[in-house]
Order: sequence, then structure tokens, then C-alpha cells
Amino acid sequence: MVATVRFHELGGPEVLRIEDLPVRAPGPGEVRIRVDAIGLNRAEVNFRRGTYVEDARLPAGLGTECSGTVLETGPSVGRWTPGDAVSVLPAFSQNDHPVYAEEAVVPASALVARPDGLDAVEAATIWMPYLAVYGMTQHVVRTRPGDRWVVTSAANSVGVAALRAARHAGAVVVATVAGPEHVDAVRAAGADAVVVTSGADDLVTAVRDGLGAGADLVLDADGGPQVADLVRACAPGGVVIVHGGLSGQSTPLPGGTYAPVWLRRFHLHEVTGDPDALRRAEHWVRSGLASGAFAPMVDRVFAFDDVAAAHEYVDSPDRAPGKPVLCPPRPAGSAGDRPPGVR
Repeated sequence: MVATVRFHELGGPEVLRIEDLPVRAPGPGEVRIRVDAIGLNRAEVNFRRGTYVEDARLPAGLGTECSGTVLETGPSVGRWTPGDAVSVLPAFSQNDHPVYAEEAVVPASALVARPDGLDAVEAATIWMPYLAVYGMTQHVVRTRPGDRWVVTSAANSVGVAALRAARHAGAVVVATVAGPEHVDAVRAAGADAVVVTSGADDLVTAVRDGLGAGADLVLDADGGPQVADLVRACAPGGVVIVHGGLSGQSTPLPGGTYAPVWLRRFHLHEVTGDPDALRRAEHWVRSGLASGAFAPMVDRVFAFDDVAAAHEYVDSPDRAPGKPVLCPPRPAGSAGDRPPGVR
């Protein structure tokens, strides 16, 4: 029996339960892992409350991104052996292979070797953000040095990853943040200019002034009516990619006059659902880590029993830059009960 987070009804963090459940043996093409650290994403928050792109099959588990250690392999799994330190990429349904647990059974195709030099907590923070940035800047479009980027809600994990990628690519980048408390952090991550949206009367002018011209690429985590302003802030031929819905509002097509712009949505499955694209993305992330251009982005680390508080924090407008992490208890006899810094 292993401790597992599940919910039996949709709702707030209070619906989350920790239950002792059996873990099944891995089937063909599957691997059973000990879960060492879990990267927390808004996808799980939305899944829990019924606003995700996929409906939960109740009672449901959660999570698709973690680091762990291989315990057992199923038939037809050739690469992995017990004891291997791995990262689990978010390349499957939360309904089918949830990882909010002490142990999980996941597709072998979703495993990669844990990057050199990263501990379990650090390794749980890198894949979803950098895979998303790869998808938008290398798969959907191919950016060039000198391109002018806009990254909205830049203090979240995808935003921080995008800023580091922009700096590495030689782009000029304007970041938007909700409040002044995040300005220094996003500048340190790579923003050339920062727009605080709570104090910006004219987002179009603020963005264009920060870039010195119209934007070539916008990575928008917010959606909603703001998209119309982002379109108007673009240069002719610019691309606006909406990859989130943090505003909680619908995204209407912009009206009025603006330059010819490509507006589209992006979902991570465009990369994780394509094995060739996923391997190219893995190489891109590893290269960035090896060069020092990319880095882990640990925000806070929560103990497993504090999963409800962790979900409240994930959804909080006051959270710090980076990614929160949830750590299951370590098995008896292992070195230490919890990683340093667990709240």
C-alpha cells in the first residue's frame, strides 16, 4: 500500500484526500517508480476543479511531472533497470498514470534520465516549463537572434523558462508581471524591460516602448481581453501564442485595425504527443542545462501531507517566481525523511 492523493468530487483544495492504495504491477511498456519529488502545475488545480481540457474520472488521482527512481519494469521495457534515477515527462493523462503518490506506474516512453548535477527536487521543476517553451519557440515557430519577444505573467515557471530561453537566443524581451514585487526576479531571469500590468494604462504603448518596436513573438499565459492589446503591440507578421488562461476570461478575436498577425493556441501535447518532437525537445533542454543557460526553478517545497496547502499556493496570485514541489515521504531506511527546505 502506498500513500496516494485522490479526489472524489470536484472542488477546491479541501476535496484532496491522502489514501493508502495498492500499486499495480507495470504492464507492457510501463515502469513502476518510487516518486521522489513532484512538480506542481496549474493543470492539476484545473483538473481538480473541473476546468481542465480533460475531465477527471472520479475518484481521480493527479499529476504528470515528477522525478523518481525505477523500482520495476514491465514487459518490453529494455532501457530502464531498477535503481535508475529518472524524470517523468508530462506526456500522458492524469486519469491514466497519476504521480501524486509514493509510487507510480508510468509509461516508459515518458521517462528520461535525470539530468546530471540535479537533485530530485530540482529535476521536478524543469521539464514542463522548458518543454512548453521549446514547443512555442522551436516547434511552432523558429526564433532568430534579435527577435523581439513579449512574455506575459513572466513570474510563473513557463515565464521564467521563456525569459532564460530568450536571453540564450539573443532576443530582446519585455516581460509583464501583475505587481512590482516580481520586477527584480524577472529582470534577473532575462527581461530587458518589465511592464507591471496593474499600473499600465496603455499596454500596447508600454510593450512597444520596452521593445523599441513592435513584437515579433508573444507568449501569453493569460488569455482574455488582453490578447487584443498584445495583437496590436505586434509588428507585421508577428505571432501571438496563447498557452494558458490565467485571466479566467474568454479570449475574443480582436477587432479594429492592426498589423497582419498570426494568433494561435498552444498545448504541451503538441510536443509530448509527438515522439520525434519530444526527443528533440529533450536534447534542447539538456543542452541548455549543460551550457548554464537554463536552470532549475524551485520555488517552495511542500511535504506530502500539506498537499491542500500546496494547491492553494499554486493558485495564489502572491506566489513567488518558479515552481512549487511536493515531496512524498521517503521510505524507511533512506537518508533523511524529507529533502532540505520542505515546508
